Amino acid sequence: MVAARAHKTPRPGRKLLPVFRGATWLVGATWLAGATWLAGVVLTALTADGAAAQARDFPNHAIKIIVGPSPDVFSRIVAEHLKDAWGQPVVVEPRPGAGGKLAVNDVLAAPADGYTMLFATPTYTLNTAMKVASYDLAKEFAPVALAGLISYALVINPSVPAKSVAELVAYAKQNPGKLNCASAGIGTVPHLACEYLNKVAGTTITHVPYRDVNSGMMATVGNVTQMFFGVATNAKPQIETGALRGLAVSTARRSLLLPELPTMIEAGYPTFEMPGWGGFIARAGTPPDIVAKLNAEIRRAVAQPDLQQKLIAAGMEPPPDYAPADVGKFIADDIARWTTFVDAVGIDKLNSEAK
Repeated sequence: MVAARAHKTPRPGRKLLPVFRGATWLVGATWLAGATWLAGVVLTALTADGAAAQARDFPNHAIKIIVGPSPDVFSRIVAEHLKDAWGQPVVVEPRPGAGGKLAVNDVLAAPADGYTMLFATPTYTLNTAMKVASYDLAKEFAPVALAGLISYALVINPSVPAKSVAELVAYAKQNPGKLNCASAGIGTVPHLACEYLNKVAGTTITHVPYRDVNSGMMATVGNVTQMFFGVATNAKPQIETGALRGLAVSTARRSLLLPELPTMIEAGYPTFEMPGWGGFIARAGTPPDIVAKLNAEIRRAVAQPDLQQKLIAAGMEPPPDYAPADVGKFIADDIARWTTFVDAVGIDKLNSEAK
């Protein structure tokens, strides 16, 4: 029979020391991890609280709206409301030229704090579709709010014997090369509209670029060119005096300014939807709470009947009631729409005209 071994109690201070050291390290590491986590939570909370405070105090000084090639009247109407609502100056600064690049550069050079916005239009989405943009709308900008929609009216000189789009197309086919279509320059909405009509209708109407919308309109009034897709507010007085004949509008719904004119879709061209629009975007990285505050006040502005009437008189019709994310999708859809048109017409053809 084997006797049981006696259990020996370790002497104090021997062999237990590594255990204590390990326990001390574990406690220290646990404490450090907990402290780091807690510091992270506190920092996150402080950052969030700071951002919230920044949004609550916004705006505490002047806001600037940079306007590129488009008219600045729309921005000024909205700016007046923002000034009254917040008690801070709202400065509208025109920066035309270089296809909107000058305006874009000014906004991108400013801090991403909501105090500098770009008044965006199809110029920027069309430049993107034509692959001539020096910026990335999706990555470099944060969508804020829409100001309104713009209709383009197809108008012709009264010397052209047509009272509908169908009659105009028939006349163009019977007289190839006889009709000239004015535009506000290469790569503008009127330019794409002329070329897309050629594509979908099978016509050979000649595109003639002008410096701006007014020049293209007056060339058509003077019969230097025979047709033009002009902004509805500019076309309306010419139609009313009989200087031009209106045939259709480019938007999906009829224009409030020219309700008697059918849409191009109603005229038999279901893919012919070329809406103009105006809206506000800021630099990417602008705090979401500030974007939301800007969006809410601009939406409140454009929903007011008196301000709507001012915008309509200037040529801009009420927009959809969009949150910032909806505005972002609207802009992405506009790029996709213009890309479809550019692909249909041929980007090489458009670029060759620009040279």
